[in-house]
Amino acid sequence: MTEPTSPQHLFPPGVTPGPVDLSIVIPAMNEEVTIGEFVDWCREGLAKAGVSGQILIVDSSTDQTPRIAVERGAEVLCVPKRGLGRAYIDAIPFIRGKWIVMGDADLTYDFRELAPFVEQFRKGAEFVMGSRFHGSIESGAMPPLHQYFGTPLTTWILNVIYHSRYSDIHCGMRGLTAEALQRIDLQSQSWEYASEMVLKAARLGLRIAEVPVKFYKDREGRMSHHRRMGWLSPWIAGWINLKVMLVYSPDSFLLKPGVVLLALGLGLTLLLVGGPVQIGPIVFSLYWMLLGLTCATLGYSCVQIGVLARILHRLRPGFAQRIQTLLTYNRGMIIAGSMTLLGVILGGILLVNYISGGLRLSTIWHPAIFGLLLIILGFQTFCFTLLVEMTQRVVVTPRSNV
Repeated sequence: MTEPTSPQHLFPPGVTPGPVDLSIVIPAMNEEVTIGEFVDWCREGLAKAGVSGQILIVDSSTDQTPRIAVERGAEVLCVPKRGLGRAYIDAIPFIRGKWIVMGDADLTYDFRELAPFVEQFRKGAEFVMGSRFHGSIESGAMPPLHQYFGTPLTTWILNVIYHSRYSDIHCGMRGLTAEALQRIDLQSQSWEYASEMVLKAARLGLRIAEVPVKFYKDREGRMSHHRRMGWLSPWIAGWINLKVMLVYSPDSFLLKPGVVLLALGLGLTLLLVGGPVQIGPIVFSLYWMLLGLTCATLGYSCVQIGVLARILHRLRPGFAQRIQTLLTYNRGMIIAGSMTLLGVILGGILLVNYISGGLRLSTIWHPAIFGLLLIILGFQTFCFTLLVEMTQRVVVTPRSNV
């Protein structure tokens, strides 16, 4: 089969489009070895869970995968090969269920066991994460490096950053409500969609639940996509997922440390504006003041990046509005101008003393160091004000379904 240039929605005989309880949405590429049995598993899982369902295969295959899927009773959305995350994005307009379960079509996840997901949805969960570590992992299903190092490490990092309690952030079997999928507003085009979903679910404060799942090794005759792409593939996937965790969370690891650094730096600098200070055996002088200047500059930068991240990601309702109300253009420019002007005045006094002293300074004039800090912070405030103002003019265009 040739790769489609635009989505083509194929229906199996006897299927009438309409609302259902649960949509099973599965990206697939060249899975003709497993797709038939997988669809059978899904049908069995829906029957055991006692819900009406839709099986939607988002396919970019060049083999017989879509034909087999339709013959077994699944809907197939034929799309260009653009990545896992993009497959889910393409599927959104075609999802008919109020609940959604995602996963792989390779028979590594047991879709005959959908009942635990349905049970959590009925209890009010908005995001239901499968956990292989709370379920079972068949011998040989997961490389030891992934099982004992990669997955636990990245899960721990995400939990620390987002104050979440996931046990297996890379589990491919997961569920969420249709409304939650809209709120998450998936952007990632490739493997990193997995981390984007779990971190946004945590950041948006969705009601999260975990259920145990079974994880099986590849069937005879099938090779996983990671193995097809070579030994570097899992490392690339891990690096991409780590990037997403950091890109979507600068405020989590920059904002609070930035406030601490800024306060420490300003405290040290202001303490020494009048000259060296001795506290017990320690003499705080020029070098301590320079340390304060450095801390204040770095801290202010961290705070600004953290605030901008929260504004741009809009994962905290109302935060952007509060910041934009507090830091208006006029207010920001007045603050920036005042700090810069005072800094220039202090620097100018030092310059006058330097010239009048025959291009020499007999002593270190500490207020000039404070003046330099004010100039730096004033310029940073000027730039930050412009960036905040620019965020109010960003127009979010609707994403194309094509």
